[in-house]
Order: sequence, then structure tokens, then C-alpha cells
Amino acid sequence: MLENSAIKVSDLYKSVTTQEGELTILNGINLDVKSGESVAILGPSGSGKSTLLGLLAALDSPTKGEIVLDGVTLNGLDEEGKAALRKQKVSFIFQSFMLVDTLNALENVMLPAELSGISNAKQKAQQMLERVGLSHRLNHFPNQLSGGEQQRVAIARAFICEPKVLFADEPTGNLDGANSDRVADMLFELNRESDTTLVLVTHDLQLANRCQRRLNMQAGQLSEVMSETDNSGEQEMARSSAAEAS
Repeated sequence: MLENSAIKVSDLYKSVTTQEGELTILNGINLDVKSGESVAILGPSGSGKSTLLGLLAALDSPTKGEIVLDGVTLNGLDEEGKAALRKQKVSFIFQSFMLVDTLNALENVMLPAELSGISNAKQKAQQMLERVGLSHRLNHFPNQLSGGEQQRVAIARAFICEPKVLFADEPTGNLDGANSDRVADMLFELNRESDTTLVLVTHDLQLANRCQRRLNMQAGQLSEVMSETDNSGEQEMARSSAAEAS
């Protein structure tokens, strides 16, 4: 059962200065994500989705408002404190994979574990790569892997430190249909087994529908997307009301 909040956002604003003046990217965001929950953020390009993700992951600072990540208030943390928090609690999956070109698949997955001081980093990395079906690719470098294989390495790397919260920015955006489905399957399978809180940004409705909740970002504001079940129930109520009125 979901209990504690993994992410709590209150009255969040983000503005930047441009040549045309001040531009408000996020406009009063409020959000509560429960521990273990999976949430998809949808919306058009430029609506503020990736900006919000960066703020939630302590990669940037808001203009105004409060973010609490797994019980830790981000406001007031310096860059060193944010980096320590990310290392302890957060993993990130990027659309562009963000693998280190000079490291092979095994070394890429080992890297965050070694930085976190995990003693059996190599063994855990081998196990993670086996989980994502890449035990035969341990010594291959990113330029020797397909896009789908690179993203599976990135998923293995994201889960090796057993993060409390996993953020994913368009995790299937650079993949074809078959690879997209396979990567999504692995992402949700590992997420369920690890009981990690998952927050992802996507344009892919099929991917978003696999999450427990869907949110829509429009012009810097966030709203809940009604599920198909709720929507059908509401439509049925409307039909019943119309029938009674007639």
C-alpha cells in the first residue's frame, strides 16, 4: 500500500530572463507523488515538462516554491548537498542514453555503484546487464551497441544503486517500436521489483498509460488526466442524467 510521499511540491515557480523579458516556465505547480507510485507527465514541447523533472531531481533550483524529495527539503541545499542527495536517492534515465563513450557496457553500469562505494559493483553490474538481456555485450562500447541496447544499459545503470526515485526523460523517444516496447517492459518490470517511485516525461501515450497516474503539463501548469475508467463512468452518469431529464 502506498503511504508516504516520495515527492511533495508546493506552489512551484520557475522563471528565466530572456531578451524579451522574464519568461515563466512553471506557474504554481502542486504535486504529491506517493512512494512506489508510477507517474507520467505528458504535454507539448516547451510546456515545462523537462524543466519540472530537473527541479524534482535537484538538478536545478526553482524561482519560488518548495520541493521535498523522500523527506528531504531541497530548498536551502547547496550544490554539494544536492549532489549527495542525488547519489543517495535518485537515478535518471535520459532520452540520449548519456553513456560514457570510453567505457564498455559493464564499466558504464558499474560507474554509479563505484561512486557510491558499493563493494561488489562489478558483480552487481553483471547481474543487472543479465537482467536486461545483455550478458553477451559486457565488453562492448556504446558505439558498438544499437540504440535499444544502449538504453537497456542505461536502465541497468539507473537501477544498480536501488534508487528511491527514478526520473526518466523520454526514455523511449529515440527508439523504434520494437525496441521501445522492450525497453518499456524492462523499465516497468525492474521498477515493480525495486518498489522505486517512477516519474517519467513522455510524448508516448502507450508508455504513459502503463503508469498508475498521468499528468498533463500545459503552459507551465499541471493537471491530472482522468483515466479511461473514470471517463467512461462519468460519461455513463451523463447519459443517465440525460435520460432522466427526457
